[in-house]
Amino acid sequence: MPSYQTNMYEGLLAETTTLRGHGNKLINVYFARPLAKSPLPGVVLIHHFPGWDEWYKETTRKFAYHGYMAICPNLYYDFGHGTPDDVAARARAVGGSSDADVIEDVQGSIDFLKSLPQSNGKVAVFGTCSGGRHVFLVACKGRGVDAAIDCWGGGVVAAQSELTPKRPVAAIDYTKDLTCPLLGLFGEEDKNPTLEQVALHEEELKKYGKNYEFHRYPKAGHGFFYYDKPAYRQEQAVEGWNKVFSFLEKYES
Repeated sequence: MPSYQTNMYEGLLAETTTLRGHGNKLINVYFARPLAKSPLPGVVLIHHFPGWDEWYKETTRKFAYHGYMAICPNLYYDFGHGTPDDVAARARAVGGSSDADVIEDVQGSIDFLKSLPQSNGKVAVFGTCSGGRHVFLVACKGRGVDAAIDCWGGGVVAAQSELTPKRPVAAIDYTKDLTCPLLGLFGEEDKNPTLEQVALHEEELKKYGKNYEFHRYPKAGHGFFYYDKPAYRQEQAVEGWNKVFSFLEKYES
């Protein structure tokens, strides 16, 4: 996107709306887009295990400010409504949403963005924590993903004993099916994924000749973008966001 100039018009619209998700259900989504010239690229944000929360709404608007049509679907729609903490607790109690449901929910948002007259035809997926793992799944098993950003996605590498009916396949086993460039941002002090797990994933990406770039940040652990949490690391977060927007500029402009 063009660099910001002080004489540029700025405006964005952010609202809750509904789209078709898994099982053809209407699910609620948070949709933000700039009131600017078209065509525009898109981003679908896949929220983390803590749920469809304030940080993800703010981040959806952040992408809109930077010139992207951005959607964050509520992946916990099946667990009812309430505060994000309460809904996330209900989801955690039953192991969260299934991989199949998440892929279908995100696909609905991808298809919607691509159908808009303002679209430039390109849509990326972005996610942190469990959402980072889901990003990789969608990039491998979904349709029409032009770029994928996995921020410290835990569980991509998983032992057989860690698989469940909702997560029947280790995400790393889908690496051969990756259809788009992948950006990975990881903290060196993270316990999930560990540096060893990140290295295993990187080996698989190299094995299949995939287009990717991984960045590992010293003195950072899990969730180092979360400014409202003790895990926040200002220097690493700023550098990480720069990597995110440079990556999107390369593959969605």
